[in-house]
Amino acid sequence: MHTLLIANRGEIACRIIRTCRELGITSVAVYSDADEQSQHVKLADRACHIGGSRVHESYLNIEHILQAAKDSGAQAVHPGYGLLSENAAFAERVEAEGLLFIGPQPDVIAQMGDKIQARNVMKEAGVPVVPGRELASIEEADLNEAAAAVSFPLMLKAAAGGGGIGMQRVDNETELLKAAASVAKKAETFFASSLLYLEKYVEEPRHIEAQIFGDDRGSMSCIGLRDCSVQRRHQKVIEEAPPPGLSKQTEEALQTAAVRAASHLQYKNAGTVEFLVDKEENIYFLEMNTRLQVEHPVTEETTGADLVAWQLAVAEGKRLDELQYTQPAHAYALEVRLYAEDPKTFFPSPGTITEWEIPDFPFLRCDVGFTNGDTITPFYDPMAGKLIVHAESREQGISRMIQVLERTSISGIKTNVPLLLDILQDSAFQQGKVTTHFLTDKKEEEAAWKK
Repeated sequence: MHTLLIANRGEIACRIIRTCRELGITSVAVYSDADEQSQHVKLADRACHIGGSRVHESYLNIEHILQAAKDSGAQAVHPGYGLLSENAAFAERVEAEGLLFIGPQPDVIAQMGDKIQARNVMKEAGVPVVPGRELASIEEADLNEAAAAVSFPLMLKAAAGGGGIGMQRVDNETELLKAAASVAKKAETFFASSLLYLEKYVEEPRHIEAQIFGDDRGSMSCIGLRDCSVQRRHQKVIEEAPPPGLSKQTEEALQTAAVRAASHLQYKNAGTVEFLVDKEENIYFLEMNTRLQVEHPVTEETTGADLVAWQLAVAEGKRLDELQYTQPAHAYALEVRLYAEDPKTFFPSPGTITEWEIPDFPFLRCDVGFTNGDTITPFYDPMAGKLIVHAESREQGISRMIQVLERTSISGIKTNVPLLLDILQDSAFQQGKVTTHFLTDKKEEEAAWKK
């Protein structure tokens, strides 16, 4: 492999380009009309225009991306995350064109992309799953029958969903009947499938995920765990490694379950097995992401691995035992996601950045896709980048991140920096007593206090 096309944009494209430079691989960026002056275009060795500003005109246009790969002479395609990264049809087309797809097998992507099928596969593998039931329809009789089998409270989910879209808690039959139609409509809009299923609502859950890697000889490894419990609208805001406060027994159970899941699928390349862990530390399979994760830097910082370099090596046929830990490994790492959004309402805040000042600390890693003068458009996800600190303890890591954010100054757009500081300075977070409901509970407490 000497030329890699990156079928993505923003900070993840910039991050992949960085590894390409270190490995001497020519990087090819793709860009829409809106992204012509973007950082990933400027950083790449080459760049190909693939269409209009809207995602279906460009970053979701498989034909345009494949043509860019041909025109640039690329031998491989890295999908990044989001967009086409978990699109089995895209992976199939890449391979049909004789290119390396930097990710797992297309059939595995398809299996894990269907949440109902994924649950069934995990049951076959002996991995514990949250009790649930597929919905035959959203007619009242079918809804009530399924709900009775699982019992309230429930999570109503889109079978083809992801990213927290098409998820809603329901506490009774009335709520379920009302929610089903709206969730089905949203699922059809976002995922071209209105199929839904119900899951038992797990009380006081933590969101813990395991980074797995597999090679084409059947070797499988879990190289680290991450805690991603701080979320807004079912999307992660802060991630850390290792997860605080888990017993050694639970850590081992999570790693064993993740390897069992990946081995059952004969999984190749990088992936993440996500779990819910309840207050008694029972573990339940949540989903499998068949790609690199937004939060992969905390695993890199705590293991010394360059996961993008590993992805490229495994795609070229390297064995797991040949992969090298090339970076310093630290005891703890913490990542915050920088969003161009109103920190109170979470509404996106597109616009032109008039000031972008992030301090330069030796313990800070910046994975960002924007800088001063750049425009964050309304066409794409509002995440501007990620800030990652490493430390020798969780306490030190939190202190360092607070220091970073207090010295970060971004103007021209609203950002979630005030929210991030509020979370990091919260006593419950500092004590590691955080569930996926942390932000919701916090907002409810603040509203009650104001009354």
